[in-house]
Amino acid sequence: MLLHIDGSKHRWFQDDRYYDLLVILDDATSRIYYAQLVEEESTRTVMTALREVIEREGLFCALYSDRASHFFVTAKTGEPVDKSRLTQVGRALKELGVQMIPAYSPQARGRSERSFGTWQSRLPQELRLAAITTVEAANEFLRQRYLDEFNARFTVKAAERGTAFRRCGRSDLDWIFSIQTERVVSKDNTVAIRDQWWQLDKTRWRHTLAGQTVTIHQHLDGAVSIRYGPHIVGRGKDAAVENHMPVSHRSLDPKRTHFSTASTTMNPLSPKSKAKRVA
Repeated sequence: MLLHIDGSKHRWFQDDRYYDLLVILDDATSRIYYAQLVEEESTRTVMTALREVIEREGLFCALYSDRASHFFVTAKTGEPVDKSRLTQVGRALKELGVQMIPAYSPQARGRSERSFGTWQSRLPQELRLAAITTVEAANEFLRQRYLDEFNARFTVKAAERGTAFRRCGRSDLDWIFSIQTERVVSKDNTVAIRDQWWQLDKTRWRHTLAGQTVTIHQHLDGAVSIRYGPHIVGRGKDAAVENHMPVSHRSLDPKRTHFSTASTTMNPLSPKSKAKRVA
């Protein structure tokens, strides 16, 4: 029914390198459904983790997390989260019907903290014994071997029988788990996010989309899709992630933009700039 998600920054290779271990565990049994090393816990790495669990295990009822900015918007430090303003993660889970529950005290996150204590005492030694020194090899080790061993040792029996997981029949997870940003199309039929520009092609049903609001989807695999209503009016690649795969190993969060407050205005493309053309 309830899953915990959290990250622990640590020197997992027992050298001067710090990585976040991103973990998703079951509240009822402490079973680990996902554990991967990433450079930083972020919108993209969290979305990657959640999508994998949903595709493999199914949809669940609620997600318990800290109040990091990729989970919740908090107007002022120490105040309750603003549930009316959704982050990218919040928007995705709302579309799937998953409730998000914020933690308000260290005691409330005790399950995750105790689990990470075990991870920090055991995983560095296991990596050393296996002569693993890279993130890629460590994540393969976690997937293929260590996660099963960890669960066999530390999973406990649930208080009640049965499971609340439900098979996910959605075929649009690529769209749901994407960074979505609204933009108004400029007079030269372009849109942009920060320093990346995309030229929209003309459509059969409209000469130009100038002045119209489109949604830019930055997918987890580095692809970019631009939608106007039900129509895909542009495709391309996100230069920030195209050469840095797999995504789960990178910190690629674009300012952790809040979905409900994303800017919908922009300056037109400078005549000296070169737009990236998309089909």
